Amino acid sequence: MGIFLFFVIIVGTIGLTIVASRRTSSAADFFVANEKIGGVSNGFAIAGDFMSAATLLGITAIIFGAGYDAVIYLGAPLGAFSIMIYLMTDKLKALGKYSFTDIICSRLKEKPIRILAATTTLSFSLIYLMAQIVGAGALIEVLFGDFGISYLRAVIIVTTLMVIYVAIGGMFATTWVQIIKAILLLAGVTVLGLLTLANFDFSFSAMYAQAQGNHGPDGFLTRGGGLGLSTLSAVSLGVGLCFGLAGSPHLLMRFFTVKDKAAARVSAGVALGAISYVNVLVFFVIGVGAVALVKGNSAYLDASGSIIGGNNMVSVHLAHAVGGEVFLGIIAAVAFATILAVVAGLMLASVTALAHDVYAKVVRVGEIDQARQIKLSKLAAVFLGIIVALLGIAFEKQNIAYIVSLAMAIAASTNFPLLMLSMYWPGLTTRGAVTGGIVGLVTAIVLVVLGPAVWVDVFGNDRPIFPQAYPALYSVTLAFFTMWLVSILDRSEQAKEDREKFQVMKAI
Repeated sequence: MGIFLFFVIIVGTIGLTIVASRRTSSAADFFVANEKIGGVSNGFAIAGDFMSAATLLGITAIIFGAGYDAVIYLGAPLGAFSIMIYLMTDKLKALGKYSFTDIICSRLKEKPIRILAATTTLSFSLIYLMAQIVGAGALIEVLFGDFGISYLRAVIIVTTLMVIYVAIGGMFATTWVQIIKAILLLAGVTVLGLLTLANFDFSFSAMYAQAQGNHGPDGFLTRGGGLGLSTLSAVSLGVGLCFGLAGSPHLLMRFFTVKDKAAARVSAGVALGAISYVNVLVFFVIGVGAVALVKGNSAYLDASGSIIGGNNMVSVHLAHAVGGEVFLGIIAAVAFATILAVVAGLMLASVTALAHDVYAKVVRVGEIDQARQIKLSKLAAVFLGIIVALLGIAFEKQNIAYIVSLAMAIAASTNFPLLMLSMYWPGLTTRGAVTGGIVGLVTAIVLVVLGPAVWVDVFGNDRPIFPQAYPALYSVTLAFFTMWLVSILDRSEQAKEDREKFQVMKAI
């Protein structure tokens, strides 16, 4: 059943891509589906783009290992989409064309801003893509290892499909894949939640009692502390996730696929509803059910006593525990579709940054036709696919949700301050924006490298130089402060022009 469902998803999505390619004849078609996506449809596509491997696999793994602290990951979307709905959607739709960079360039000098935004988008997307590839590789290896499909081969399969979706079908194909994935995930987690509760005669108290017993005497299933984070670290993680989501380029570009501001707001609302529903089920039922039925169950342990495939696979094992081989195949296929949809969106955002923001708007201003721009976009997709595959192989054992939090720290420290200050602060200048963006990006990356996840877990050192696992609180604060300080000190002619052009934001 698992092989059959995987085959159906692969063949079906490639078929959609071929159909979509016939509707992709211009740059507007390729990058934003020529604004032909409806508000509700786009909302499901945003939900499909957002709910990554971390949602079902990574967050369940955190509940499985650390318990209640996973609420930090689940609460962030509420804040992020609230920011999008109330502060971003109108200006995004009114001023953007292909990417969030268009909004910033409407009032600041274009060339340096596009180079900076492309750099931050690629940094964010490559790390986020790596997380999805790690999840896909582990998933396929667990299910089809007996058929000779190793982690390495699984990574190659997923990255190849990712390149096909984007290079051939563009935004139309990506949107359809994301909508189908969102519907499959909503249905899959609903059935998984119901079957899990059915094992306890639909008694929450019975399920929680068994889970608490399996989790141990520390009580972390129902109280904080399981991740071992200080209050400052927990706040830093929450800041990174919330502001990072609000500054995620692959989510922001989806607001350019609808026709007007009202449709953009509907999109954000529908997405928030779908995401909240899935998060509630994962936190209160699926994660707890995994602790109750999978933790300590010898059927899902390897010879060393560890979970087969690692903690990222506990939701898949839960599907087997409550529904047998058939349902395991269904949930695994849903998780696989989840990964395919997210990697397609991230890849398209990366390609847009290279082909539109850098090449078309910086390198060859006014000298490139749309056919050539689309061709270069496809070549960029192939190039990025190779890089992502190598990263996925190098970071095979990292927790998916943690990798995602690092990507979010980059978006929170660069894209989010750039957008918010360009939209709402008349004093922002090009020099301040570029300096602050660079400071935010470098600070986030350096602190991640010096922190425990890389300095200790990857490089093998005894202790980290930077003790905090999550750097967003520091890097976001420093980025905002730098943009403010450099801007108020900037007395150049360009700064004067930047401040005068804020009128374009006030008019919306």
